[in-house]
Amino acid sequence: MRAVVLSEPGPVENLVVTDRPVPATRPGWVRIAVKAFGLNRSELHTRLGLAEGVTFPRVPGIEAVGVVDGLDPADANSGLAPGRQVATMMGDMGRTYDGGYAQYTLVPVGQVIPFASALPWEVIGAVPETLQTAYGSLTTGLDLAAGQSLLIRGGTSSVGLAAAALAKDLGAIVLSTTRRPERADALKAQGVDHVLVDDGHVAEAARALFPDGVDAALELVGTPTLPDTLAATRVHGTVCFTGMLSNQWLVHDFYPIGYLPKGVRLTAYGGESGDLPGEVLQRFLDEIAAGRITLGPVNTYRLDDIRHAHADMEAGHTVGKLVVLTDRQPSARAPHVREG
Repeated sequence: MRAVVLSEPGPVENLVVTDRPVPATRPGWVRIAVKAFGLNRSELHTRLGLAEGVTFPRVPGIEAVGVVDGLDPADANSGLAPGRQVATMMGDMGRTYDGGYAQYTLVPVGQVIPFASALPWEVIGAVPETLQTAYGSLTTGLDLAAGQSLLIRGGTSSVGLAAAALAKDLGAIVLSTTRRPERADALKAQGVDHVLVDDGHVAEAARALFPDGVDAALELVGTPTLPDTLAATRVHGTVCFTGMLSNQWLVHDFYPIGYLPKGVRLTAYGGESGDLPGEVLQRFLDEIAAGRITLGPVNTYRLDDIRHAHADMEAGHTVGKLVVLTDRQPSARAPHVREG
């Protein structure tokens, strides 16, 4: 099989597409023929040497979609069978064992989610981890309800776009930020009610719309913008810290009374495959297929373009999710973009 191997932390040149043996099945694990995998900031952190507990060389990748290719006889009662469409994510994928950047991956049975969809693999590949994170942030992290106002800090990220779609589907009023005014149309196309250009002082603009502050806020940029996001939120409102697009996630010398505005609640979210119910994944895929919801743009690459894809992710060149297809079709000079 062909796989992307990260020899050690460093530049994109450390990502090398090479031939490796197809992993053998064993009890408690499922072999998946990977059709597509999404790129995530977690993998950028791994490549840059910012992630803890990763051993090298390593096939990165915290998610993948494909079909069941191999199953140990001991797991015949798992409900999985060869050819079944499945998604997998998180656990220690791409950290302590090889992840999704390959044509085959071997993962624990418990982190496999079956589904059925006729959508193209590049669209399906954009969904699992993005949906898991957005869904968990809005439900567990924020307990968002219809009619409430939601500020998304980092709106043109894949999670930001998915969160906007889910929040609008729920009936929330969505404010979303971008540092680039030319990306406002992408947010409006996602149903965002109010686009805010992020100059580092979003709270003032948010309170011009909602003088008492927003009901909820989803922080996807990181600790540099967190104080301003907190300042945009009303008393008894909630901010959920989920993303770190800035690659900064620590608050140094944290003094809660001085840091948190009076009465504003701060939560955090980081989920696993078990936090995405199978019925939620299936319903979301069905809604995409019916044209009733969209993930936003999906930027598609080939396996041979992994360095290009990582460079785009690191530089923030694209809007929406980056997805890599594992087939052997010729490499493209630039990613193909479609609506998910």
